[in-house]
Amino acid sequence: MSTTTPPRTTAENGVAKGPTTSVLAALGGQNLSLIGALVLVLGLFGFLNENYLSLSNIQVIAEAATITGLLAIVQTVVIICGGLDISVGSQVGVASVVSAMVFTSTGSSAFVGVLAAVGVGILVGVLNGLVIVYGRVNPTIATLAGLAAYKGLAQLLSDGRAQGYVLNNDFFVFLGRGKIAGIPVMVWILIVVAIAVHVMLKYTDIGRNLYAIGGNDTAARLAGININKYLVAVYALIGVVAAIAGILLTARTGSGQPVSGSEGLELKAITAAALGGCALKGGKGGVGGTLLAVALLGALENGLTVEGINTFWQNVAQGALLVAAVVIQQRRNGERAVGLPH
Repeated sequence: MSTTTPPRTTAENGVAKGPTTSVLAALGGQNLSLIGALVLVLGLFGFLNENYLSLSNIQVIAEAATITGLLAIVQTVVIICGGLDISVGSQVGVASVVSAMVFTSTGSSAFVGVLAAVGVGILVGVLNGLVIVYGRVNPTIATLAGLAAYKGLAQLLSDGRAQGYVLNNDFFVFLGRGKIAGIPVMVWILIVVAIAVHVMLKYTDIGRNLYAIGGNDTAARLAGININKYLVAVYALIGVVAAIAGILLTARTGSGQPVSGSEGLELKAITAAALGGCALKGGKGGVGGTLLAVALLGALENGLTVEGINTFWQNVAQGALLVAAVVIQQRRNGERAVGLPH
């Protein structure tokens, strides 16, 4: 006599596991908190201003958050493997200036301008990686130096002012103002980059090795992972994505911007990654949480602007959110207070 074993519908603790429970488990507590905060912010500003939740304003929020989102995604990657890059905003400025200046100096060739910007992005990214790996400089210090150096480079190249005019070119107009299926091209680029990085992190050996490096670099090295190669490659990836962000900044503003539009992006990117669940010690994080945090920051920033609140308060809010994210991480990890007994 044969019997059929019914599928398990209860957890080990005896609590029934239905579809809702499975969805909640997949989302995770961190992401659920971000979704709740996002809904709260949208609801609050939607109540205060009837135009806040209009389709046109939602599009403004999405476009404004695109550049931050791109940088936050690659910041997530570098934090996962135990590093940090404070120079991403300055890299965007360099790429923006190079793309516009090369475009105008080559007789309005968008392809050459884009190629030059990406090339510069790879160069500065690899330089950061080499300084960190072979110069044995702490990533925070190395990229803090890069923040100043690349900002200075962008200002030297541009003489401290916007350069070139690109809105007479169909390609740049398409990047900055075009739409596909009603969604801005800039947002599509963010979606493509997000999916590619998510797949890399979750479904490839490269991603598993990055998590291993951030979780325990000694064990990763003993397992045969070439940590130096991975770190240089990650910083090169940051350079490429920062260059893409710089090109989008040029397309959106119509000219190369050495500082305006790129200053402060590093803080936004790090804040989004931390809010999204990245452990600043490495080994933990993901693209989904980071994108939710980017959406939250974008919605908050736009809401404060719509309500006419002094823009300086946006910096205060970002700083407070970064501190709150780190405090929550430390509490969850059971870290003791500095100088106090266990």
